[in-house]
This record gives sequence, structure tokens and C-alpha cells, in this order.
Amino acid sequence: MREQYESPLNRRYASKAMSHLFSQDFKFKTWRKLWIALAEAEMELGLSITQEQIDEMKAYQNHINYEVAEEREKQVRHDVMSHVYAFGKQAPKAEAIIHLGATSCYVGDNTDIIIMTEAMKLVRKELLNVIAELSKFALEYKDMPTLGFTHFQPAQTTTVGKRATLWIQDLMMDLEDLDFQIGKAKLLGSKGTTGTQASFLELFDGDHEKVKKLDDIIVQKMGYTDYFKVSGQTYPRKLDSQILNVLSSIAQSAFKFSNDIRLLQHLKEIEEPFEKSQIGSSAMAYKRNPMRCERIGSLARYVIADAINPAVTASTQWFERTLDDSANKRISIPEAFLCVDAILTLYRNVVDGLVVYPKVIEKHLNDELPFMATENIMMDAVKKGGNRQELHEKIRVHSMEAGKTVKMEGKPNDLLQRIANDPTFGLTMEELQKIMIPENFVGRAPQQTEEYIKNFVQPVLEKNKELLQTEAEAVRV
Repeated sequence: MREQYESPLNRRYASKAMSHLFSQDFKFKTWRKLWIALAEAEMELGLSITQEQIDEMKAYQNHINYEVAEEREKQVRHDVMSHVYAFGKQAPKAEAIIHLGATSCYVGDNTDIIIMTEAMKLVRKELLNVIAELSKFALEYKDMPTLGFTHFQPAQTTTVGKRATLWIQDLMMDLEDLDFQIGKAKLLGSKGTTGTQASFLELFDGDHEKVKKLDDIIVQKMGYTDYFKVSGQTYPRKLDSQILNVLSSIAQSAFKFSNDIRLLQHLKEIEEPFEKSQIGSSAMAYKRNPMRCERIGSLARYVIADAINPAVTASTQWFERTLDDSANKRISIPEAFLCVDAILTLYRNVVDGLVVYPKVIEKHLNDELPFMATENIMMDAVKKGGNRQELHEKIRVHSMEAGKTVKMEGKPNDLLQRIANDPTFGLTMEELQKIMIPENFVGRAPQQTEEYIKNFVQPVLEKNKELLQTEAEAVRV
């Protein structure tokens, strides 16, 4: 519909699977499933509801007469009652018992929880696939020395693979939080207008045990094992805040990765995938812009900002319920999930096609390696009879002069030549060159990478191997 606004999250970014979870169709079919569960539970607990009524409802569980519901809503201005009416038109024998004793939040809130739980499971699958792809990259490049940075200033040597483990570890922390949130998923159940279950107590003639049992039966029929033991009319809106905090955390991890790749692409050391016919710039034909990583950062920033919405909503609810959450929830929660879905698809696509340039990495490392090797050089000079304190001062002066030559004159780093020419050190250029082996300066980076992947990441991936895909999903550039 080109004449109306359409969210780019649906049109350009998010997967069909995630979009479907937040679709009207999934929502209203879940409403009907909940109405059937309620009626079945009430029948099992002794209310005068027949199997014939249940069967009639089940026959139309997935065949929603949207036109009837939409026309009715124009009259009554109430979406839940409009769908109760439409369901009753299809199942006239059950019309009198549909939604019996319930409030709108029975279908609305339970459905929201179900949608968010299923969406978290989908995010979990995508997260595991990103971790798996990054793990392959980390192991492939675990031994390749590269210049490490602190403050984006040259620091000590690390390896390309070891740096990838930092990205993986962020995602593993997110996975732990996500698993915790999924693991404690619970429905609202059937609580009534202010959470007291008064209407159900009336239905069951004051039988408290039957009212308590009603929640147990409903959640079991919906595939859950637990429910909120106390509530107002709604489930605690703090749940939304907790879930979006996890999504925000995933966005933060992805943002960090995308920024690192953008910086590495500027250095020409590592690039995100670039299609053969892709255009990087409308004006500068030679450019290879990190468009995917920039999109990750852009969407991640939205999720991080979006997480404030349910936090404010949870903190401003009045007593047993207020309705200033509704419009906000309809926007903030689906968009957070759709964004994270798009982010993880992009993330995996980028990792799957990363291009590494070993010669550029080697050049940058060699430009700085003499500075990093000064401690080793000093020790070798001491072994030849030099004075450690005198050597330290000499090497400090030579380093400052070499740095000035690089920065002020744009010339290559000549620190090794300066040291070779200084008789205080007693080292030849050949001896100095033997010290300049990058692998000697990476510490335990290769071993750390291998140990981390083997001991902490692979067991998780093996446990979830049925969720791992063989190929990364293509994305719109």
C-alpha cells in the first residue's frame, strides 16, 4: 500500500517469522485458543458447558471472521467484545459461554505474554547462530597476530580470533539473561477485574478450590507451567521492562561489534561483505561503506532507547490497572523484537562474509611492533652487560624521537635503526630483527581463544545443535 505509511521493520528488515508473531492473525487466533481453554477448564470444574459447545468453538479456532469483528468494533469501540461477538456468530451454540467470567486482559495479557515468550525463543535461535558463526571465525584466526588497541591507540599485540571472543562473550552473557527470562515465563491466568477472581468465585458458588484450580488448568492447556499468583487486572508491567532490558543488552553487544568492524574497515584490516554489483556511494564510485554494520548500529540505538518505554510504563501504573500502557505497548514491544530480529540477521550475515586482509594487518603491526618490543630489547641488552636503568632512559629518548619522526615527518618508524646505532645496547640490526616476531608478543591469545570456545561456547552450541542453521540468511543491502 504505497499511499500509506508502512513500517520499514516489516518491509525491509525483520524476518517473516518474527513479523508473524506480532501479526493480527497470530494474536486473534491465540485469543480464541484462550477462550477455548477457559471454557474447557470451566466445564471440567463443573459449570454447565457442553462438549458440543467446545467442539463448535474449536471448529472455528483458526477461521476468524474478521469482517464481522471489524464491523462490530465500529459500533461498540471495544476490540475484545467485538471478537467475542464475531466468534459467537460462528459458534452460536457456544455464544452464551464465550469469555465467561473473564475480563479483556484475560485474552489480551495472556496473549501478549505468549507472543513475547515465542519471540524470545526466536531471538534465542538467532543469537545461537550468530555465536556459532563467530566461533568459527575466532578459531580460524586464533593465531593471526594483530595490533591491539586501548583508547584506539596502539597497545599490545593480540590476535584476530582473540578479539572475536570478546564479541562472543558479550553474546553469551546475553544468552544467559535470555534463558533466564524464558525460563521464568508465566501467564497471567484468569484473575478478573482487579485481580481478586471475584467473578469466578461467583460462578463457582464460592468454591475457592475450584477457582484456584481454574488457573492451573488454563495454563496447562496453553502449554505453560506457571502463572502470576497475585495481580491487579493485568500482569505486572515490570515483565515488559525486564524483557526489553534483555533485548537492549543484545542490541548493545551488536552495536559494539558493528563499531569495531567499522573501525577495522577504516583501517582496511577487515571488511564486512560487499556484493559484486553493490554501490557504496552515489557520488564516490570507489567507496566501500560499511552499510550493514551502520544499519546494525542504527537499529541497535533504537532498541536501547526503546527500552525506556516499558520502564516508564511499569513505574507509572496506578493501583490495580490503568490504560496508559496500552498504546505504548502496542508500539514499543513489537518494534523492539522486530529490531533485534533484524539486528541478529544482519550480524550473522556480516560475520559469515567478513573479509580479512592479513598483509594490511601485518603492516600495521610491524609499524608499531618496535615500540611494543622495547621491554624485550632492553632485557636482551642487559644480558649483554648493559645497565637496566641507563637502557630504560635511552630507549625512552629513542622512542620519543622515532615517534616524532613518524608523526611530524610522515616517515617510517626508525626506532630499531636508532637502537642498532647506539653502542649502549650492543645489539645488531640482525639481532633486533629476530626479536621482531609478532607471534612472540601475543601472550596466551591463541590458547585463550581455543580454551574459551572449547570449554564454554561449544557445549552450549552442542546442546542446541538442532537450532543451528547451515547458511546465513541473505539481507537487503
